[in-house]
Amino acid sequence: MGLRRPPKSRQINLSEGRRCRVRILGTNDAAGPPILLLHGWFASAGLNWHRTFAELSKHHFVVAPDLPGHAGTTPQDGHRRSLLSSRFDIERSTDDIVELLDELEIDQPVIVVGYSLGGMVAQMLWRRYPELVAGLVLGATSAAPVPISRGRLPFAGAMHVARGATDALDRLTHHPRRLVGDLHKNLVARLPSPLNSALREIPSVHWVLEEFTSHHWPTVLDAGRAIAHFDAREWIGDIDVPTSVIMTERDTLIPLEQQEAMVAALDSPHVETMDAGHLACVRSDFAQTLLSSCHAVKRGVAANLA
Repeated sequence: MGLRRPPKSRQINLSEGRRCRVRILGTNDAAGPPILLLHGWFASAGLNWHRTFAELSKHHFVVAPDLPGHAGTTPQDGHRRSLLSSRFDIERSTDDIVELLDELEIDQPVIVVGYSLGGMVAQMLWRRYPELVAGLVLGATSAAPVPISRGRLPFAGAMHVARGATDALDRLTHHPRRLVGDLHKNLVARLPSPLNSALREIPSVHWVLEEFTSHHWPTVLDAGRAIAHFDAREWIGDIDVPTSVIMTERDTLIPLEQQEAMVAALDSPHVETMDAGHLACVRSDFAQTLLSSCHAVKRGVAANLA
């Protein structure tokens, strides 16, 4: 993870006083549909996609938001300090995405790329707003990540308990987060030039710490409960847009057999495989795999329009 920090983000105001942090790359006149990147659980757009921003933005207009409660995006209830109402809802997340696209004046269907939790949000986005989805890329994800046979209710219960405990953690990290940022800035600023400039370009893990400590942890943990209850198996076979699946063959969080079951349920998806675990997205070869998947979906979209 010790790489240069991802591109700068911006805050977009949503309804009810909420804000969404988003990174926007490339130009809106790029050929083909825009790419919407949806990150995984515990991650952020920066953490999940930092390996891919540069390569994707050469070919596509890219929009990469943080999901509710993750890093710079406020929880869905709009209050970082409200424990009882800080729930993560996958369906409501799709409403937030639609609102974001509207605020950004993106008025054409997008290719939705979802990784892990983001893949579940992507599936739900197609189900609720099919007219906004030109195609799908689903990576390291499943149509039912915690089947009943694996103890769905105990897992959801554990996430509920952890969510309560992390309210204290969120309060404790508020001031250390600011302290770490100030310390880093002050140390680098005091160094003589050109050493100062050089150090700013050296790969650093400081931005990784910033991303994690910016989470609203009760909401992030509640996303685990949402994952436990997600089940698209009854309708995933109805997906009728070009779809690519990135399968992570050594994944212990989303086992390969679950990914294979999703592929079998879909209508002839393009498939890419990686000899990697669940964190394949931080590998140096992930960018080319993702680009290949996006291009396959883009070709399918073009064929449908022809």
